[in-house]
Amino acid sequence: MVDLFNYSRRQSSVVNIGDTPLGGSNPIRVQSMTTTSTDDTEGSVAQTLRIVEAGGEYVRLTTQGMREAENLKHINASLRQQGCEVPLVADVHFNPHVAEVAALYAEKVRINPGNYVDPARTFKQLEYTDEEYAAELKKIEERFIPFLHICREHHTAIRIGVNHGSLSDRIMARYGDTSEGMVASCIEYLDAFEELGFQDIVISIKSSNTRVMVQTVRLLAAVMRQRSTFYPLHLGVTEAGNDAEGRIKSAAGIGALLLDGLGDTIRVSLTEAPEAEIPVAQALVDYVEQARQMLPTISVDPKNFSPYAYVRRPTSSVLNIGGQNAPVLMLQTQEAPAAPNTCVPQGADWCLCSDAKTAYDQQGNQLSLCTVEQISASEESNIPTISRPKLLPLNIWDLKNEAVVEALARHPEVVVLTYAQDGLNCMAAVRAVALELMNRNLRNPLVVGYMSQSAKLEELQLQMAVDLGALLIDGLVDGICVSAFNLPQPQVVETADILLQATRARFTRTEFISCPGCGRTLYDIQEAVSKIKSRLGNHKGLKIGVMGCIVNGIGEMADADYGYVGAGRGKISLYRGREVVQRSIDQEQALDALVSLIESDLKLKEGK
Repeated sequence: MVDLFNYSRRQSSVVNIGDTPLGGSNPIRVQSMTTTSTDDTEGSVAQTLRIVEAGGEYVRLTTQGMREAENLKHINASLRQQGCEVPLVADVHFNPHVAEVAALYAEKVRINPGNYVDPARTFKQLEYTDEEYAAELKKIEERFIPFLHICREHHTAIRIGVNHGSLSDRIMARYGDTSEGMVASCIEYLDAFEELGFQDIVISIKSSNTRVMVQTVRLLAAVMRQRSTFYPLHLGVTEAGNDAEGRIKSAAGIGALLLDGLGDTIRVSLTEAPEAEIPVAQALVDYVEQARQMLPTISVDPKNFSPYAYVRRPTSSVLNIGGQNAPVLMLQTQEAPAAPNTCVPQGADWCLCSDAKTAYDQQGNQLSLCTVEQISASEESNIPTISRPKLLPLNIWDLKNEAVVEALARHPEVVVLTYAQDGLNCMAAVRAVALELMNRNLRNPLVVGYMSQSAKLEELQLQMAVDLGALLIDGLVDGICVSAFNLPQPQVVETADILLQATRARFTRTEFISCPGCGRTLYDIQEAVSKIKSRLGNHKGLKIGVMGCIVNGIGEMADADYGYVGAGRGKISLYRGREVVQRSIDQEQALDALVSLIESDLKLKEGK
């Protein structure tokens, strides 16, 4: 069982990938993927060298066909001639023969169980008898025999890379679009490999939905513990996007798992130059490594908490905090306001004024700070209406005091505010408070206070996402209160707002699901994402997928409202949900066509 309150890295087996072993006591490795055509030897080598210079320890290249797989030989040779020994990873979809060739020249081959032996997903509901299902699994095992023979002979490792959006029709028929289905897809391949005696395996389970990604990797790790298998884990949030959104979304999902000790290598998938991914990934690893030095947190019985499914902690509503309300954003300021609601910055819900010891919302409602001694001394009975809401700072040690617990039960108008203590893992310390409140059947809302001294925006983005990501993903808190005086308020508010959306806690803007692009992408996806965001960034709750090719779309953007998907060189197909509505438009006309489609649908929906 993972220790939910004190950092302990999961012990995995060691897989040799070239001269850079993965897992065991080796460092958490960082990696990226080229965006050049794998037919372009010179371009692929140059981009690989840039990734390595930035600190990348593995480099993946798409190998969509035999020509690309064969050219890995020349790319590998050119790199070695230049003294670069970075292991290469071939990324294979749809064609087992391509994987067999790629295994001759790459140090690792990634295969996707959703489309390696199975045909491309049709999104049709199929029916399988137990006998038919078993026959499909036998077919998978038989198809692996020549591939594994080559991998053994050439010491090539394999990554089983399950993607949420490309589960096979067979898996969907039996498990549906679930975490259990994703894990089952992985285990099918593990069973086949182990039956054939192959164990140089790395595993990844990815999704663009951070909640799904975190819970599914946790479930996979638990299933592997039960099987007494401990293959290394590759972590990543697919289609995270670019800029602040991509960094925060990646940090929230990857960071949540790293803090629980899961993960042996990571990739931050940004719709940017691949070498830009490496510093972000390394900063994540370095920040989480600090958890090794942190003091132990009091452990709490996790009997009411499941890390494998989202269940928001049940709380009462105090004004707009808790209950069925989306988690709130509170910003701490250093000055008392001239009027009750003048301190609330645009985009925030509450302002906590340090001098006045009072929090205000945009309507002028107040939360007065009180102390443990004040509520413990009060003998007031339960109050039927919230007439005097209070904000009570406390920590896990306070909740071991029965007088405090009894006082919180008497005072449903109290919102608990908990800060991580110096030297403690913030996520684990707040998780302990939330679970103790659950165990005590206390329904007081919980707001996590987050203090940052950083004067660097990207540092705040990554660290806040790591520290608070799991708490929001798991539904344990009803709001965040941010104190960051060394950065402009608008930047702090935007960072917190993006984090709330990235963790699926609340939606205030358009969500963009965009892949980083690779050698399969035949249009300028970075430019496209920037232009689409500038034109369609103000539609609250709308989800738009921007995909380089059909391998990622339409499956990886399956829950998007609209899709912009590469269909060929300079050609785009537009989707409404999973339905294609316009095929192979010239890229120059595609953005206007997407905007027109969305605006037309919105007007129709509004009855205009």
